[in-house]
Amino acid sequence: MMSRSYTNLLDLASGNFPVMGKEKERKRFPRVMTVPGSITELDDDQTNSVASENPSSVAGERMIIVANLLPLKAKRRPDNKGWNFGWNEDSLLLRVKDGLPEDMEVLYVGSLPVDVDPIEQDDVASYILEKFKCVPAFLPPNLLGKYYDGFCKKQLWPLFHYMLPFSADHGCRFDRSMWEAYVSVNRLFSQKVVEVLNPEDDFVWIHDYHLMVLPTFLRRRFVRLRMGFFLHSPFPSSEIYRTLPVREEILKALLNSDLIGFHTFDYARHFLSCCSRMLGLEYQSKRGYIGLDYYGRTVGIKIMPVGIHMGHIESAMKLADKEKKFEELKQQFEGKTVLLGVDDMDIFKGINLKLLAMEHMLKQHPNWQGRVVLVQICNPARGKGIHMEEIKAEIEESCQRINKEFVKPGYEPIVLIHRPLSISERMAYCSIAECVVVTAVRDGMNLTPYEYTVCRQGVSDAETGSNLCGPKKSMLVVSEFIGCSPSLSGAIRVNPWNFETTAEAMNEAISMAESEKELRHEKHYRYLRTHDVAFWSRSFLQDMERTCADHFSKRCWGIGLGFGFRVVALDPNFRKLSVDDIVAAYCRAKSRAIFLDYDGTLMPPTSIIKTPSSQIISILNRLCGDPNNTVFMVSGRGRESLSSWFSPCKKLGLAAEHGYFLRWPLHEEWETYGQNSEFGWMQLAEPVMKSYTEATDGSEIERKESALVWHYQDADPGFGFGQAKEILDHLESVLANEPVAVKSGQFIVEVKPQGVSKGIVAEKIFTSMAEKGKQADFVLCIGDDRSDEDMFEIIGSAVSRHILPYNTEVFACTVGQKPSKAKYYLDDTSEVVSMLESIAEASDSPVSSDNESDISV
Repeated sequence: MMSRSYTNLLDLASGNFPVMGKEKERKRFPRVMTVPGSITELDDDQTNSVASENPSSVAGERMIIVANLLPLKAKRRPDNKGWNFGWNEDSLLLRVKDGLPEDMEVLYVGSLPVDVDPIEQDDVASYILEKFKCVPAFLPPNLLGKYYDGFCKKQLWPLFHYMLPFSADHGCRFDRSMWEAYVSVNRLFSQKVVEVLNPEDDFVWIHDYHLMVLPTFLRRRFVRLRMGFFLHSPFPSSEIYRTLPVREEILKALLNSDLIGFHTFDYARHFLSCCSRMLGLEYQSKRGYIGLDYYGRTVGIKIMPVGIHMGHIESAMKLADKEKKFEELKQQFEGKTVLLGVDDMDIFKGINLKLLAMEHMLKQHPNWQGRVVLVQICNPARGKGIHMEEIKAEIEESCQRINKEFVKPGYEPIVLIHRPLSISERMAYCSIAECVVVTAVRDGMNLTPYEYTVCRQGVSDAETGSNLCGPKKSMLVVSEFIGCSPSLSGAIRVNPWNFETTAEAMNEAISMAESEKELRHEKHYRYLRTHDVAFWSRSFLQDMERTCADHFSKRCWGIGLGFGFRVVALDPNFRKLSVDDIVAAYCRAKSRAIFLDYDGTLMPPTSIIKTPSSQIISILNRLCGDPNNTVFMVSGRGRESLSSWFSPCKKLGLAAEHGYFLRWPLHEEWETYGQNSEFGWMQLAEPVMKSYTEATDGSEIERKESALVWHYQDADPGFGFGQAKEILDHLESVLANEPVAVKSGQFIVEVKPQGVSKGIVAEKIFTSMAEKGKQADFVLCIGDDRSDEDMFEIIGSAVSRHILPYNTEVFACTVGQKPSKAKYYLDDTSEVVSMLESIAEASDSPVSSDNESDISV
């Protein structure tokens, strides 16, 4: 039976989420649900519980861990009636709770590793929820195939490991139906989370690439939910990621998390680069923390490689000792130096490159022939990956060829183990190996070197009196393309594609002096002991708490459709400008001051035609025609452009180049208000700007009468941003003794005379109005960039500084929802024009005429 969770796939995948209705009272669930069922009241199609206003019915915080697979093992009972479940001790997610507070309850949401008959699903769900605090998501086989074996393993997995489908035989081309299945499964997971979620108390921690769009589904329901995401695979460079047809949908979905975690800085850097190039977002680093400002929310970026569970490894070693596995392997490889490889059967693990390196080492260093053995353990593939049969055949062919070439009585250089091993057996192999070799061409983390190091340390068992004293020395040869490489500073790092250098590294590792092996081992073990999985989870929770600390101090609401959905979070005092409120205040006022920026405020920044439209000219003339109004266009543009464009508006005041030049209403002459009229500094600044322009494709210099501006909007985003920082420092150094200010703005670096700003223009106009007996009791100021912030700051403090009367109604308004010194905002230029049209109509109304007649009297 197909539930409504799986319907409307096309709508989901295209981003056409159903319109949410009015919020209903949310049902609350106990900490452990004992009866699973269809929770229709919580279905996305019916309600949008954006933020619960009621206090939680249950005290205390919980962590809900969401992953593709639950940390459970399942086995059919011998009588074929029901299932036996138990914890999967090898699961990393099972160990996460070790780093969480003892009183924090942990719930798991995910799918089961077995296919459960629909008739049994209710009983199974109830049992594992009560027994293990696990909430299962049952996926229909047809959906599971397209979701996991399809989109996850044939599209995301190869792409994230830098493999592009250049041809039909080389990878899997994008398939819309697989994307639809991926979206549908993520939505189903969100419903399972909602079943047990208390949004005011709970943290939600989502894991890995299988659930990358889940944050959007949850954020649509609960705008203040504390939610983190950790990616356990690599994140590719922007050049690779940009080839994904649904690239922006996934990026925007991830940004609905509060904290996004990566194993290495490289992965985080690639993600930040994608956000910059595709979404125009720039990150900031503050006191060691990296954050992206996304519509008023700070999305934290966490860089922390995962660790291992020391106790689990040590228990496996004790079991191996008990089962006499150490003795068996020591006898089997007596007199031999063992190199060990442990890898999944995967195209990206570079197993054949390792075999070629072994072959090359034996040829170049024949003294090792008959003395060194490479034991290669190949774990079964986790899914139906790409080219599995070809890879397997290639590995077996290489093994046969190398063993045939170097075989001796009682000796084969390569031992290939192609079967699942228990963890105790795997640890036994680690204990006897002189060196572990990892030649993966891409891997998110790879914990094999960590496990090996712990095994070589050994463990004492106080209860039994046994002492598995390891040699306390180890060597690692690891690929520089795996996530654990940066944290293993004592390892020999190699480029796995160059099997010749890998061969030399293997020779160096096993030939190294014993004392140096011990020093390298001690360094690694000390790191692993302090950076285990508990440290990783504790650190992630602490960062999530810090990132979410201001959730309830801001006003939050969701906007956007489909995967364009995002939450806007603003200061409680920062709100959208109400047209009705400003029109009412406008009509009450007797003397009004109106300051308008041009580019980005009246004219869209993306518009190619920069001249004002007839509509804008008409609005300005109507506003200027009201004798109660003093209207100024305050722009960074030159006076020639402003004079030409606004020549039909005779009563409009103009301030050019941020106020260096000022032209009063009904005047033709421009006045200069700069403190210095000497521009010799331009001869120093312009050559510097020219050198950066030549070196930065897409940049240009704008020469004004009083200023020089370096523009880099059309340059490569990353390179342009870096060059802007350099030119800012360079100009500040060169012009240190000149009477100028060097400032950065939106895709610009500007040099202008000191004492020139839009804020000073506003002060001059207020003073002039007061001298004429028309002290302003209404102020409207609208702008969109950093230069306008000076104006907002002056206007915001004008009443307290007695520049304006105490009863003045001030409306400082920025364009766009972003941090600002203004108290109001409008979304875009069209809203600005619409608002100005409304107050212009008020000037034309009889109410305004009555005010005018009163003033005349």
